[in-house]
Amino acid sequence: MIVGLGNPGAEFAGHRHNVGFRVVEALAHAHSLGFSRCRGIAALVATGPACGRSVVLAKPQTFMNLSGRAVGRVAQLYQIAPLQLLVVFDDLDLPLGRLRLRPDGGSGGHKGMRSIIERLGTQAFPRLRVGIDRPPGKMDPADYVLLPFFGQEKAILDQVVDLAVSAIDCWLTDGIEVAMGRFNQPANPVTKLGPCSEACP
Repeated sequence: MIVGLGNPGAEFAGHRHNVGFRVVEALAHAHSLGFSRCRGIAALVATGPACGRSVVLAKPQTFMNLSGRAVGRVAQLYQIAPLQLLVVFDDLDLPLGRLRLRPDGGSGGHKGMRSIIERLGTQAFPRLRVGIDRPPGKMDPADYVLLPFFGQEKAILDQVVDLAVSAIDCWLTDGIEVAMGRFNQPANPVTKLGPCSEACP
């Protein structure tokens, strides 16, 4: 199960806080999967094959701070254990263009992640952090994450989203350790590394 975090609604679609949505949307497109509303659950869900696995993709339709409510319900419905879950979200502490995969860990101050950890009762699930840079000057981070990307940032973001899809494909085919070794690098986002295994062309 791959979950992208964001805020629902067209007015939030281009914001930095919605990078997780953008990655899972690109992942769904790459594998010809379509999202639909899951009855009784505040989430958009896509299911089907990807990289030789049956996957569930989810975009919580709660606001960010309540992401755990939707993630917990989808995981329960599809009988997904925490170790089978990958959460994709924006990270202020990574520069734009950087990815960071981890097998577990805390929320790092991210309220969506905090909600998921509280709901699942564990920090032991993989996550993919997508760098969005620190806010300039003394800008409040809460305001910064609700800004769109500007100028050259948009081109970099497009490349990073593609790289994140490749990282998820690698996680699906070869596991977290191989994916970490390949994608947790200060790589130029222009360089598309591609999936790790021939099982996911």
